[in-house]
Amino acid sequence: MDRISPSGPVVRPTYGAGPANREPANLGDILERVLDRGVVIAGDIRVNLLDIELLTIKLRLLIASVETARELGIDWWEHDPYLSGRDRELVAENRRLRRRLSALEGREDADA
Repeated sequence: MDRISPSGPVVRPTYGAGPANREPANLGDILERVLDRGVVIAGDIRVNLLDIELLTIKLRLLIASVETARELGIDWWEHDPYLSGRDRELVAENRRLRRRLSALEGREDADA
């Protein structure tokens, strides 16, 4: 509903958080704001059959920039071997350990 101001022109109510003459934000601006502040999305999915819980899935998603995540104390990607390129070292170490284990198990069988 329009209101008439004392000075004469029609004043239309504005809705939202900003002034009416504010330019619409583009996708880059929105993405920058989201990454700067971070967004948390949380939800639970439960599947029940006759009041028996069959499945529960808990979803937690944090969308933030690397800098914001570090400020929050989140830096798992720096230590994850599959993301840091150390996965090849782990695969090779796993093979060596399996060979040693097989050799040790073979010795125990021979002693018994």
